[in-house]
Amino acid sequence: MKFTLKIWRQAGANQSGELKTYEIDNISSDMSFLEMLDVLNENLVQKGEDPVHFDHDCREGICGMCSLYINGRAHGPQRAITTCQLHMRSFNDGDTIVIEPWRAKAFPVVKDLVVDRSAFDRIIQAGGFVSVDTGGVPDANLIPIPKDTASEAMDAATCIGCGACVATCKNASAMLFVSAKVSQLAMLPQGQVERYSRVEKMVAQMDEEGFGSCTNTYACEAECPKEISVTNIARMNAEYLKSKFTSSDSFAGKS
Repeated sequence: MKFTLKIWRQAGANQSGELKTYEIDNISSDMSFLEMLDVLNENLVQKGEDPVHFDHDCREGICGMCSLYINGRAHGPQRAITTCQLHMRSFNDGDTIVIEPWRAKAFPVVKDLVVDRSAFDRIIQAGGFVSVDTGGVPDANLIPIPKDTASEAMDAATCIGCGACVATCKNASAMLFVSAKVSQLAMLPQGQVERYSRVEKMVAQMDEEGFGSCTNTYACEAECPKEISVTNIARMNAEYLKSKFTSSDSFAGKS
């Protein structure tokens, strides 16, 4: 298979970038998208040119590192997969493929297709640790949790923090990511002690990082490789509202 690649090249965070065109041939339809980029980089290195920088790690759809915007869609044309799970058979021979980094103020470009997503790490850190207020520590399998609750919490916990929701949202909102992280702990006994302080701190950090507001278009859910539901956003909003009536500052008459 032969493709024309239009790839965003940017030497550094404070430098301007542009789409640069590359022609690539002899690509197997069974190759993953990242393997195709590996072949391109091998060709560039052989020519003495700077290879295209892009994030990747596990290449199994687990780590969330492969953050590429492909032909105007996060992770490419297929639903519920990451870029590393996308194969070249998803394209037609001779196609032109446009490859860009995530576009968000809170995700500054480091180089080429690599963006700094440490804002997500700081949001997680703002949530703090989890205390287990149980007195004597019981065996984990002795804590009764309804099956539906456990399943919903696990669904939220499948978020891999790739940032596709931010890249897809026209306001670059991180609401789906943050709400998934809030939900996975708010629904389980282990997360109850800091339940309301956690949501306040994480939302405050999200705003500080410069993410936009939710657009309510469900674009984040549509492009999420793990199909995280926007129901989590409603849950986070409810948790945040409750926090205003339960925090010590609220009872002290403070805002």
